[in-house]
Amino acid sequence: MKRLINVHPQPALRIGLTLIPFVLALIAYVVASDIRLQENPNDKLLPGLTAIGDAIDRMAFQESKRTGTILFWDDTLASMQRIAIGISLSALLGLVVGIGNGLVPLIRANLSSFVAILSLIPPMAILPVLFIVFGLGELSKVMLIIFGTAPFIMRDMQQRVLELPPEQLIKAQTLQANTWQIICRVVLPQVLPRLIEAVRLSLGAAWLFLIAAEAIASTEGLGYRIFLVRRYLAMDVILPYVAWITILAFMFDLSLKQLSQWLFPWYHKK
Repeated sequence: MKRLINVHPQPALRIGLTLIPFVLALIAYVVASDIRLQENPNDKLLPGLTAIGDAIDRMAFQESKRTGTILFWDDTLASMQRIAIGISLSALLGLVVGIGNGLVPLIRANLSSFVAILSLIPPMAILPVLFIVFGLGELSKVMLIIFGTAPFIMRDMQQRVLELPPEQLIKAQTLQANTWQIICRVVLPQVLPRLIEAVRLSLGAAWLFLIAAEAIASTEGLGYRIFLVRRYLAMDVILPYVAWITILAFMFDLSLKQLSQWLFPWYHKK
């Protein structure tokens, strides 16, 4: 008897199974929207697909009369710049501090507990502090992303370094390798794939912090636009923006996954 846990779908079936929840969700939305619009044609909570299409055309393909630019793409560019800078700096800090904490006992004694405490502070709780210290410009938004994601990456990198086989480090020292050579030749090649995974896992939090910062203090960005139009109950704009943020996050994650598989194919054969 073939057990269900041993049944693996073929590629075509896998694609079909993947699409089913999305199709069902779309059908459920269309049905619910039709029901509400029949009761109240002016209902804004669940706009019809035509209204959503008109909103997408207005925001993504027509110039704003106020600014003379296309708001959708301006917002996308602003948000992508912020999250790219924030997550890149978080990855760099996480790699440097994580390797230091994991490999060098003196650094671990000095910084490990501090990083652990930082990771327990709710980033949203210090958002007002960041605005006071760094102002309402771009820096405070990037700093929120860094504060919210870097400690997690640091701790993850530290753990991965500590999990490296001790015999590798002993053998490198036997061959007269110094600390810098051990980092470059032994540690880095093995933790870089895990760094990409840690960044992928922190992307959801990074988007959350970005949207929160843009909603409170910004003049452009995906989060800013969502919170700007919510006062008008403009769900025809909000829903496409939420869907677009989801698509961007998915593409960002997929790109990192493909990059990892390209650079470190040995890691994904485990």
